[in-house]
Amino acid sequence: MCKMKKSRFPKGWDEKRVKRVLAHYEKQTEEEALAEDEAAYEDKTQTIIEIPVQLVSTVRELIAKHQAIHHLKTTADNRG
Repeated sequence: MCKMKKSRFPKGWDEKRVKRVLAHYEKQTEEEALAEDEAAYEDKTQTIIEIPVQLVSTVRELIAKHQAIHHLKTTADNRG
């Protein structure tokens, strides 16, 4: 008998969340997808850039560190 390999998900993700995201995009019309893409480009708090594939993991780590620091600062500010 074959042993099934357990799926691995990124931190904070599980099978239910993956299915929910897939369902969202599978039922989305082309017009809705285009509007979502355009809204992402109009968000002035973020930018979209091309980076070499070799740098993706490094950039993700930097973003995670930035988010963690921002979260800690926000949490401290909320405590007064």
